[in-house]
This record gives sequence, structure tokens and C-alpha cells, in this order.
Amino acid sequence: MTGSLFPRDRDRAELGTGAVHVPGWLDFDAQRGIVEACRQWAIGPVPMRAAVLPGGHPMSVQTVCLGWHWQPYKYTRTADDVGGGRVAEVPDWLITLGRRALAEAYGAPGQPGYAPELWKPEDYTPDTALINYYAHGAHMGMHQDKDEKSSAPVVSLSIGDTCIFRFGNTSTRTKPYTDIELGSGDLFVFGGPSRFAYHGVPKTLPGTADPDCGLAQGRINITLRMTGMS
Repeated sequence: MTGSLFPRDRDRAELGTGAVHVPGWLDFDAQRGIVEACRQWAIGPVPMRAAVLPGGHPMSVQTVCLGWHWQPYKYTRTADDVGGGRVAEVPDWLITLGRRALAEAYGAPGQPGYAPELWKPEDYTPDTALINYYAHGAHMGMHQDKDEKSSAPVVSLSIGDTCIFRFGNTSTRTKPYTDIELGSGDLFVFGGPSRFAYHGVPKTLPGTADPDCGLAQGRINITLRMTGMS
């Protein structure tokens, strides 16, 4: 195991222009509230499932979507690969949380370090959320988030077990890349020149979540995005 249990003293870091890691951004009350919401989203109106990649290979993570339904490699309004229903809308509180996350990463008007060239928080209205659940042994290969028609930043929230998060470059799945640990409550935002960087999750670290987060085992990752679709 590469990390200590329940670390709370990690430092904010920038892995590239527009790629910002803020450890421990969500407090435990917020984490527990999100976990409870995820449990409801997982049962419908479109249930959580393992998306199937081209060629028939299912992903090792389980996914449920809000706003738009994602399947490799496209968005649709109806979940044609799992019953044909329409997914739930992105709730207002989650949109607000996304704007707060962007302000935390890039600053807000009147704050030191404000970077409106990356994206203005007030202009951030995510219309889809992908909720991924990583059970023990689940992983995510290196990929780009490029199914959206918008270049707005991706906001990523982590709850539960720590994972190894690999953040690379915009040209290739291979090196150079940086491995960091994303723990429960961590925020990671990538936009601007880093928006289309390859990234993935080689592994999770079972047993590393603080019980106060509300998730007994595994890892939840929520990514908020603007699709640019109507």
C-alpha cells in the first residue's frame, strides 16, 4: 500500500495549467450526503451498470448517469443500452457544487489568482454527471474525456477508498504522466490546456476510506461536465 490510512494533511497541487488537485475539499457531512444521493441514483430511473466497450468487453467500474446518458463513446438522452429509459436530471445542488469547485480551483472575481481564461465559475453549468463506482479490483484505463462538444473543465469528486490517479499529457496514453493519490473528499479539476489530457485509475487501495465518509467499501467518483449538446 502506498498511502497511509485517512490522510488529512496533504497539500494542494497543480499538475499542469488548468489541472488542480484540492485534497479534502468535501467535509464528511457533504460526503455522506452525496453517498446517499448516489444510492438513490443507482436504482433508477436508469440503473447503475457496467458500460460495454466496443467489442463486447464490459468495464470493471459500474456507472450511472445524470442529465445525459453516456455509453462508449457517445451521449444520448435515453439509455438505449440499458432499458431505454431517460436518466434523472442533474440536480441544482450538484450544479452549484460544481461552480463552487471551479471557484476553488481557478478562483473567483476579486480573489487572488483568479484565472477567468481557464473558465469563469459563474459560466459553468454542468448538464451531465457520470457516477462511477469502483469495487475492489476495478480500474480505468488511460483515456481522454472528449465525447463532449464543449471544452469546459471537468470537475471530479472522490469519496471512499483512495485511488491511484494517473494524469498524463494530451498527446499519448504513455509517459510523461504523474501518479497521485485521490482520497475521500478530494477535488480534482482539469480544464484549459489540460482539458484533454489522458488520465486513468490503475488501482484503488481497499480499506483506506475513513468510515465517516458514509461508504463502507469501494470508491465513488463523480465527474461533472458540460456536453455542449442541446
